[in-house]
Amino acid sequence: MTISASLSLKVSPKASRNAILGWHGDALKLSVTAAPERGKANEAVIALLAKQLGIAKSALNITAGHSRSRKTVEISGLTSEELHRGLGC
Repeated sequence: MTISASLSLKVSPKASRNAILGWHGDALKLSVTAAPERGKANEAVIALLAKQLGIAKSALNITAGHSRSRKTVEISGLTSEELHRGLGC
């Protein structure tokens, strides 16, 4: 059985810095400096979350919202509890 967790995101591209800004309703709000073109913002989201959680970028997969500000990310190898602990919430 594979352990995984799902996370809803609200992403603000073209921001002044890459940051996790906290919860916005049921979604975690992130800002990334990358522009939303050719997948650059999605790559920045994956890199930011991987760094914060201390896991490989390959463990994260955007499963919904590739071209929208609202996204769903599947994280392999972490339970929901481990995910929330890693995000500090």
